[in-house]
Amino acid sequence: MTVKVGFLKLGCIGSASLIEFMLDERAERQDIDVRVVGAGAKLGTEQAEEAAKRLLEFKPQLVVITSPNATLPGPKRAREIIKAAGIPVVVVSDSPAKKSVQELEQQGFGYVIVEADSMIGARREFLDPLEMVLFNLDVTRVLAITGALNLLTAEIDRVIESIKKGAQVSLPQVVVDKEKAIKAASFSNPYAGTKAMAAYETARRVADISVEGCFQVKEWERYTQIVSAAHEMMRQAARLADDARESEKSQDAVSRTPHYDDGSVLKKTKLMEKPAKP
Repeated sequence: MTVKVGFLKLGCIGSASLIEFMLDERAERQDIDVRVVGAGAKLGTEQAEEAAKRLLEFKPQLVVITSPNATLPGPKRAREIIKAAGIPVVVVSDSPAKKSVQELEQQGFGYVIVEADSMIGARREFLDPLEMVLFNLDVTRVLAITGALNLLTAEIDRVIESIKKGAQVSLPQVVVDKEKAIKAASFSNPYAGTKAMAAYETARRVADISVEGCFQVKEWERYTQIVSAAHEMMRQAARLADDARESEKSQDAVSRTPHYDDGSVLKKTKLMEKPAKP
């Protein structure tokens, strides 16, 4: 059975950038067919409605909606449209979405909220296109190495597998904190796990600094330095995450979980060994 999976991307978060590719990293899976519809940087109600309706033309069996702050009107409207079509929805968002966890559960939506997927320093005096790209590269590196993206992918894979089997779909309800992320990364070296945990927590704190600089401080000289500091924190978090992975590599113990063409997940830790089903 081939499951049709739709990704609706509203605005930009680090978890969204390569999410559909993590399900099919070598473009060999035969059990899924994927479509992606995005609204670019905007996530207003009008853009969300248009994108959601366009995605429904694909007739997906599962929809993953990614956005910053899932409590905003645009993401809410997108969820309503997809739910009205009777399609299971998994919301992927950042820390501000934790305010809507109870509402999401009551309305029957799944969610994966990634705490370290922090807000960018969006002040014109500081942020230009290059800085935006570099920040998102650092965020993505942190989320990948610390295990957050492992957990996100595993939860989506689990839902796909239940649809394939015709079983009752149990949607994820996960807030990815430092401990859940590190567990999903499967570090063998405890010092690597420690560095990764430090990276995750540093990245999580970036959101507080960015919010201060973007919304609370009014003097441009002050907020420019504050949002710049937030980006420096994310850069250091990415370096810590790199250190963690290099530590695993030095011991030939990097956990790798490639997909087989039927969607099953294989595992290996030694570089020079074949992946196998666990």
